[in-house]
Amino acid sequence: MAFGSRTAAPGKHRGSSRLSRKTAGYAGIAALATTGVVAAVAAPAFAADNSAPSVEDTGQNAVVADGLQDDIEVQAESQQVAAEAVAAQAQAEADAKQRASEAKRAAEAKEKTEREAAERAAREEARKRLNTFVAPVDGSYVSTQYGAGGGMWSSGSHTGIDFHADEGTTVHAVGAGTIVEAGWGGAYGNNIVIKHNDGTYTQYGHLLSLSVSVGETVTPGQQIGLSGSTGNSSGPHLHFEARTGATYGTDINPLAYLRQHGVGI
Repeated sequence: MAFGSRTAAPGKHRGSSRLSRKTAGYAGIAALATTGVVAAVAAPAFAADNSAPSVEDTGQNAVVADGLQDDIEVQAESQQVAAEAVAAQAQAEADAKQRASEAKRAAEAKEKTEREAAERAAREEARKRLNTFVAPVDGSYVSTQYGAGGGMWSSGSHTGIDFHADEGTTVHAVGAGTIVEAGWGGAYGNNIVIKHNDGTYTQYGHLLSLSVSVGETVTPGQQIGLSGSTGNSSGPHLHFEARTGATYGTDINPLAYLRQHGVGI
């Protein structure tokens, strides 16, 4: 029995149009984008006339993109670690240099302090030494006192004190000062007169020889001559006077003078 409807020829099917394929492709991509699968690498597919990329292709591109992102992050972290290591090394070197500089300054300050202390001690020692008085003859004693009477002295009394001393015994300056007389002194024989820093004078008479000259400065204990028996003398000894002036007649008690200056006699 025949029907009036038309049927398609067996074995033939109508394919979807290009527009339909595009529409389906766009819909699929939209669905994938909604789930976050489509990556930037899928963008060229939208412009193609062929069918949109499959789900499988888009997933592979996303995996590649994620891998690249991981590599970039690892590289960035490595660079950050390297930069921090370089910065730490630079800081360590700067700290070490600062510590070395501080240690150097401390050492220099200590050295300066010690040097200044040593210089002060040396100056103090020199000052003490210059202000120190000593006996004119070592290990001796007074054989004739100050003011003793007798015909041997033109003034009628002894204007100094005599120290026992064999001929050739070393005679010392009793204190620091300047030589104002050195040579023959009449009754005093070979004699020396010293002006001291405190304005007083001392005289050394009957010397065998002299070791200093006028204008020369001397220090306490310095050798100035050798004892003898020149001039008006009865034998080897040292005639010692203390004076307020350089000339005869200004004498003061020499034993008291030495004791006032710290000489134990």
